[in-house]
Amino acid sequence: MLTRRNLLVAAGAAVVGAVPLAGPATAALPQLDMEALIKAAQIDPRRPDTALTEGAKDSVLLVERALQARGLLSSAYVDGHFGTSTIAAYAAYQRSLGYTGLDATGLPGPSSLRSLGEGRYTVVRAISPGSVVTVRGVQVNTRTRSMLFEAERLLGRQLGITQGSYSSGVGASAGTHDGGGALDLSVSGLSSAVRTDVLRRLRTVGFAAWLRTPAQGDWGYHIHAIALSDTDQSTGAQNQAGDYYLGRNGLANRGVDDGPAVSPKRTWEEYQRTL
Repeated sequence: MLTRRNLLVAAGAAVVGAVPLAGPATAALPQLDMEALIKAAQIDPRRPDTALTEGAKDSVLLVERALQARGLLSSAYVDGHFGTSTIAAYAAYQRSLGYTGLDATGLPGPSSLRSLGEGRYTVVRAISPGSVVTVRGVQVNTRTRSMLFEAERLLGRQLGITQGSYSSGVGASAGTHDGGGALDLSVSGLSSAVRTDVLRRLRTVGFAAWLRTPAQGDWGYHIHAIALSDTDQSTGAQNQAGDYYLGRNGLANRGVDDGPAVSPKRTWEEYQRTL
């Protein structure tokens, strides 16, 4: 089956490199910033309006114009706002490549971005979730693993994982764990102050993270974390990431964020550049 992950492996380092090799034929093409684009693709569909994500307009327009040229997006939505219409159009493009399921949610991956932009733009600051690995008995991708390990380094303690990524069929999670970038962490034996510190460290390295309580749903106390800008995310996880940026709690009620404030809100790639 054709998937984004198969193409990532086949393409090798060219997919995950920050800047593609540019020959004479591509040197004059505009550059699409994938980091900015993915941020917009998470935030904009959750906005109550058509506001633009800071720093993403030019990259979003490159994608929207390419989708319009393929007859997938009306000119009315070529506006730099990666809203629901652009998400739907991009999902249609992914399906045209043979992608299905989690590979056709409308969240761009590096392979489909390069395919869409052939002759139109080059992709820089590419993001890859990496391969799927097992950590403490659960599946995650290597990007999420690196993020977790860095948060643990900052905390000076190891965290217990109660649910990983690529784990479907868990009704209470509403599909957020179906794809990549999702973790549930145990808070057993942790004081309130330590729980807050865990949340702060997770947010620092690029997770949207909240303490979940029995009063909020059919679950026990635990920490729920979503890796921002993971391109393997399920739609539910994408929505939670967008809500986090907008100061929401990631629940169906879209209440006010109840976790510790971390400013600015950084992705894993942005955090790494601060080190």
